[in-house]
Amino acid sequence: MISFIARRTAALVVAVLVASFAVFMVPYVTPGDPVRKIIRSRVAGDVVDESSVQALSNSLGLQDPLPVQYFRWLTRFFTGDMGLSHISRTPVVEQVLPALAVTVSLVVLALGAAVLISLPLGISAALREGGRTDKIITTITQSFIAMPEYWLAPLLVLVFALRLALLPSAGWTGPASMVLPVTTLALRPISYFTSAARSGMIDALAADHVNAARSRGLSYRQAVLRHVVPNGLLPLTTLFAVWFAGLLGGSVIVEVIFAVPGMGRLLYDAVLNGDIPLAQGGVVVVVALAVLITTVADFVHQLLNPRLGGRLG
Repeated sequence: MISFIARRTAALVVAVLVASFAVFMVPYVTPGDPVRKIIRSRVAGDVVDESSVQALSNSLGLQDPLPVQYFRWLTRFFTGDMGLSHISRTPVVEQVLPALAVTVSLVVLALGAAVLISLPLGISAALREGGRTDKIITTITQSFIAMPEYWLAPLLVLVFALRLALLPSAGWTGPASMVLPVTTLALRPISYFTSAARSGMIDALAADHVNAARSRGLSYRQAVLRHVVPNGLLPLTTLFAVWFAGLLGGSVIVEVIFAVPGMGRLLYDAVLNGDIPLAQGGVVVVVALAVLITTVADFVHQLLNPRLGGRLG
């Protein structure tokens, strides 16, 4: 187990370092001088004073070799100093953390709703494999895959906000304003979670230890509750983590359409405005959290899976 934790921790650190280096290099590999981009984002006009360029370059330490700059930037980042936004001139961390809290709340609500809906659907479909209930549930939930957020979000706004006037069309100010963005993000995970729960339950129902439990006198209901459900739903731990990590940075469309002040909206605005420190800080934070979540989920999955538990060492 210790070696497994060490390997996964090392992989996490490497992934974050690679992502941080890639993000750090973006201003240097894209067209244009990064110093001139900063100055143009602060002042109007296309003419840039060369003395201002030199002064800003010296103040930012851009005359140093790239490895020195990267190490200095990385050290500051991991001590909580992500720099100042080029646009607002405020610390990046003061913008990233509130936005991250909003996005995490949005993702938790969406995936929580998806789990609560998909579990009974997946279990019902598995217990009636091949029957009418199974076919209806599978057909309906699989149709959610064909509903991308950029199509579904405007449709929900048109129907429930503009046509019926039941819900706000934008914002993140209360439970009512959360319904449409949460629904938009929840539908596609429902499809995948239902399918995973159904497949896991079917495999668990055919397992030898379930048949052995039935032969010892357990009723079908008791065998399902004690042995089938816990083992059948185990794959959802990894799937949940994968979706969680993906939606942390993949909720841009939903946050922009519904004006949700989360990480997706923050990074979208940072890229549009050329706010390099804000974009860099936001991307690294999202990547680090996503990798951490998937690593923890992988550990929990292997710890709970009796067939893998013995191989953790």
